[in-house]
Amino acid sequence: MLPFMSEKLSSWEKIESSGKSVVIYGMGNGADKVVDELLRLSIPILGVTASDDFVRGQQFRGFTVKKLSEFQGDFIIAIAFASSIPDVMNHIFDLCRSYRVLVPCVPVFGNEIFNRDFITIHEKELCEAYDLFDETSKEIFAGCVDFMFGGELDALKRITSDKDEAFYNILKLSSDESYLDAGAYKGDTVEEFLHYCGGEYSFITALEPDRRTFRKLEAYLADIPRSTALMNAVYSENTTLRFSNKAGRQSAISQNGTETSAVCIDHLFRDKRVTYIKMDVEGAEKDAINGAVNTLKKYKPKLDIALYHRSEDIFSIPLQLKKINPDYKFHIRRHPYIPCWDMNLYCV
Repeated sequence: MLPFMSEKLSSWEKIESSGKSVVIYGMGNGADKVVDELLRLSIPILGVTASDDFVRGQQFRGFTVKKLSEFQGDFIIAIAFASSIPDVMNHIFDLCRSYRVLVPCVPVFGNEIFNRDFITIHEKELCEAYDLFDETSKEIFAGCVDFMFGGELDALKRITSDKDEAFYNILKLSSDESYLDAGAYKGDTVEEFLHYCGGEYSFITALEPDRRTFRKLEAYLADIPRSTALMNAVYSENTTLRFSNKAGRQSAISQNGTETSAVCIDHLFRDKRVTYIKMDVEGAEKDAINGAVNTLKKYKPKLDIALYHRSEDIFSIPLQLKKINPDYKFHIRRHPYIPCWDMNLYCV
């Protein structure tokens, strides 16, 4: 195992060795992936549950969704959905007082599960990425690895901080930032930017590829001066991609999606400077970075990049950026979310 890890068993190994059945808590894409892996490992599934308010006798993967109180016997709860809502997260933490609760982590995109084989295969890259960080970030990096491997909710509590700490201590936005929001959604991260820069800035460029969501972003930016909304995906080159227009945060590149214009950051900023880039582009972060090589070398903008969409992001993205511009200083922070989402790389 990795020298900075404290977990010795993966969440899957813990479930397997317990001899207990599993109750799946959740019904979305993540739950599908958890079910698939449990079936692959021949681990018995007792059933599927959801919050009481959402249980209406739905069917999921051949199970009738039941309230947790309807399950009898000794079982493990596998959390298989994501939330940043405080009441929902507190409910999940409260479950740990009465049940054995694990969060077997599966990727939002891609198929590589963060298990023992994954760590063995990527041991070198994980150690190289760990060494890029300052001491505080190393502790958080190690905690993230422990959680994604071992699935213990206590590990999340130890490595969670709010956005204030990252923005005030790391990014330290000035009053003349030229901001690129790649994956701007409805404008929530533009609003975040405005808060942390005190409403003083040079320019805002916000990109959102989903047509319905873009309309909401455009309406939000209508009253914000020196801002531009572009209905584009961000990619390694200017091209046309097929994009799943789900009108939500998981709209992403898809073979069966709608044709969508994609642009590379180097093209956007070929004639102007960008000082701060936020990038949350649903698993296409590495491609987007490949389209920003000249910008990152020339301007060295501050970076706020999502690290949680693919299992390999936690090491592959920091190593990719280090190769492009070795002058960056690397920080990692993990903001309130279950599972290990809102895990961000901050570079200055």
